[in-house]
Amino acid sequence: MSSATNDDADGAAGEISPAQRYMTMATVVLGSSLYGTALLTTSTILPQMQGALSATQDEIAWVMTFNILATAVVTPMTGWLVSRFGTRRVVTWSIALFTLATMLCGMAQSLETLVLWRILQGGAGAPVVPLSQSILFSTFPRRQHTMVMSVFGMAVAVAPAFGPVIGGYLAEVHSWRWSFYMLVPIGICATIGMSWTLPADKHLVKLRFDWTGFIALATALAAVQLVLARGVRLDWFDSMEIVIECLIAGIAFYIFLVHSLSTQQPFLNLKLLADRNYAIGLALVTIYGMLNFTPMVLLPPLLQQQAGFPDMLVGEVIGCRGIGMLIGFMTAGFMSRIDPRISMAFGFGLQTIAGAWMLTFDLNVSMEILIANSTIQGFAVGVVWVPITAVAFGTLDAKYYAEASAVFHLLRNIGSSFFISLSIAEIVRTSASNYSRMTEMISPYNRALTMPGSIGAWAFDTVPGLARVAKEIARQAAMIGYLNAFTMYTVTSALAVAFALMVRRKKT
Repeated sequence: MSSATNDDADGAAGEISPAQRYMTMATVVLGSSLYGTALLTTSTILPQMQGALSATQDEIAWVMTFNILATAVVTPMTGWLVSRFGTRRVVTWSIALFTLATMLCGMAQSLETLVLWRILQGGAGAPVVPLSQSILFSTFPRRQHTMVMSVFGMAVAVAPAFGPVIGGYLAEVHSWRWSFYMLVPIGICATIGMSWTLPADKHLVKLRFDWTGFIALATALAAVQLVLARGVRLDWFDSMEIVIECLIAGIAFYIFLVHSLSTQQPFLNLKLLADRNYAIGLALVTIYGMLNFTPMVLLPPLLQQQAGFPDMLVGEVIGCRGIGMLIGFMTAGFMSRIDPRISMAFGFGLQTIAGAWMLTFDLNVSMEILIANSTIQGFAVGVVWVPITAVAFGTLDAKYYAEASAVFHLLRNIGSSFFISLSIAEIVRTSASNYSRMTEMISPYNRALTMPGSIGAWAFDTVPGLARVAKEIARQAAMIGYLNAFTMYTVTSALAVAFALMVRRKKT
């Protein structure tokens, strides 16, 4: 940033009173915390929503995946929205629509309407986080930027840590709907605060928006997400619906590639991939997204439905992940002085260790082990974010930062959405196949079942006894499915370590 630009920024910040600055920071923190808090809290109450809405495990996962996908698609539009309507209008209306969608999520009476409002919630909240940093930079003088970003980062990391705990308690005492309702007053306060404290935008310069590239990419991503979400239930390519969705995804993605490489101002500039560190940074941030949210979707159903944990304890496990992230972000500040390859390898290595540890879980896993594992995962996520960002943008020309950032955050969210769907598909597939194999052993011709010392308390000569046996077999089959998903998580973490070591060190 040039000195002239810095002087302009300081001059703009000097026109704002100190009280207005800190009010702006408070409302920005509230608004930015809403999305992360809603995401983590929703993951805690997935099992209760599944029962209330009579949904299967793969269907209730849509509540998370389509929300993340909507965020991924809308995030790159932030620059155009700001140029068209101004920062104040965009962020205020984003928080207002997010709050409305959150309330509608709590009022939803069916899975379809809940997914619809979650899509609106994700799309509405997408511009808030990217704009928060620019708002604070323009509000505070440059000498206070370090302090402001530290406070902002810590506050945004802490708030989501308490959301699952409170949401889990409300879900257990009242119902899952109150986990959404509790965010509505915060959203209203943030909306009013933004409209009161943010200055009016001046000198808006309207940018051209590549609608062709945007629509083609959004169509391709939505079609792929539908394939991953419904493939297991419809038996993949034996279903005409899956075949049609794959064709739509292929055609839309082809149009997106051809258009992006031939137009002068594409929606996403694919030529930036020529930068090696940026390309590897995109691979790493995609894996980062895959590892960040997937455990928060897989653990709550496992703990509540199979292991018998109440919602409040599940919320504490997810909340400890947020605490680990806070510690990780604080540690990343101290580790920023060393080679980013070391920091990334260390963080993803911790993820690999946490994943290998999850492979030892069974249905009798203790609360202490769950909390320790969740905290380690959160710590690792916090540690790797800063070096990934430094590597991805460290060798790019500053004039490409806006376009590069759009692709960067897009792939982070796409990685989360797709990997969650793949993990759920693996759990459903292997649970069914293992249940089928294990039930083959329940037979009067199995001599082991006639020995009192081996069958224990199980009874095979009554209908209630067989029902209890069937339930236990279903639990064990599901656990095998979860262990397979944890294996995917562990292998992906180890793959990220290899990618981190491929980064080319920036020349000084």
